[in-house]
Amino acid sequence: MKNKLTTVIMVLLAVFVTLGGTTSCKSKKQLAKEAAEAEYKSRVEQAVKDLNAILDDETLWTLEEKEARVQTIKDWNLQNAEVDDLLFQVEKKLARERAQKEEEERDKNEQQQQTQSTNATLEGNFGSIARAGSATQANRIINETLGMFESANTPVLIIIKQNQGFNDYDRPTTIEKYLNYVKDQKKATEKVFDIKYNSNGKINELELIKK
Repeated sequence: MKNKLTTVIMVLLAVFVTLGGTTSCKSKKQLAKEAAEAEYKSRVEQAVKDLNAILDDETLWTLEEKEARVQTIKDWNLQNAEVDDLLFQVEKKLARERAQKEEEERDKNEQQQQTQSTNATLEGNFGSIARAGSATQANRIINETLGMFESANTPVLIIIKQNQGFNDYDRPTTIEKYLNYVKDQKKATEKVFDIKYNSNGKINELELIKK
């Protein structure tokens, strides 16, 4: 009788252990599933929020940061209709921004190259006027140089001193007067500091500085 009772107890224990292990296993799978679902929901919500913010220009992100955020969302591979639609809209918007930025950079580079070329031309002409062998030769170079300006009366500002970010200027003059001054003095003592252009690409203000 005792042996039978022991056997029954052992069988019951085995059943309980088996059932307990199965329940525990099912519980872990359920928790993992719920965690995955919660993470997916959180990512969808965050993606929708971020993409709408980009569309509405409500972020302070740079273009590169926005592009990186979009790539992160794409890497999540959420396969959500709302997110996919927003991604399509945002990618078109960022493509336009990228094209605009590249165009602005090209324009800036072209302007810098133009300025460098103009600087070299002006300073070369100043030197040629100062070294001209005759008044006729100097006047020819002066007339060529004046063609780069909006008019013969284009203002010329000459910096004589710089102090803590502030410029002290000589008495204002015009480009025609300045070029004739260089011709008369037979020396060019200034170099180009800054140039401003009008809408036609002609110089409408010139700043010089003592060499």
